[in-house]
Amino acid sequence: MEKKVLLICFSVGFLAVVTAALGFAAEAKRVKVSDVKLSPLGTCTYPRSAALPLGVTAGVALMVAQVIINTAAGCVCCKRNPHPSTANWSIALICFVVSWVTFIIAFLLLLTGAALNDQHGEEKMYFGNYCFVVKAGVFAGGAVLSLASISLGIIYYITLSSAKSIEPWGPQNNQGIAMGTPHIPPQNLQTVFVPEDTYNRRQFT
Repeated sequence: MEKKVLLICFSVGFLAVVTAALGFAAEAKRVKVSDVKLSPLGTCTYPRSAALPLGVTAGVALMVAQVIINTAAGCVCCKRNPHPSTANWSIALICFVVSWVTFIIAFLLLLTGAALNDQHGEEKMYFGNYCFVVKAGVFAGGAVLSLASISLGIIYYITLSSAKSIEPWGPQNNQGIAMGTPHIPPQNLQTVFVPEDTYNRRQFT
């Protein structure tokens, strides 16, 4: 595997670990129902929470990883092998589609959870004796889907890179193929001596 491929996979994998760690940390720091104080006037007072910066940072890290892996790999539809072997292309296409689907869901979960935790120091009206808080598993789900999205992106990138390196019509496979003008051995020619008076004798016969 080329150094460029290893470097990109390592960088994106590191961002995947960071995103997941931040997502699980935000899950642990989210505002719970027990943290909200109810007032006799029917309002909810929310405490300060670190879930907001953790969730936003996780979303940004996820976006950076997605941009890196897709910029390095390029468009899967533009790199389809026109030759009969399409196994690698099919795997890359599936990973590409599922990676983007999981990315969108994970990104929305992380940012939505972070936005809903941005209520510290404010009093909100509650309905039916209920204060709205982020449900358990929102940040954790975003973290898991982030890992899935980036992992599928890495598989997609490695699959296309491997297919490109063994492209049957690539320049690296021209070795052993005659590219110049074919060499034709000279034919064996025999010299025939004709007497000088042969032509003259034919004219007078």
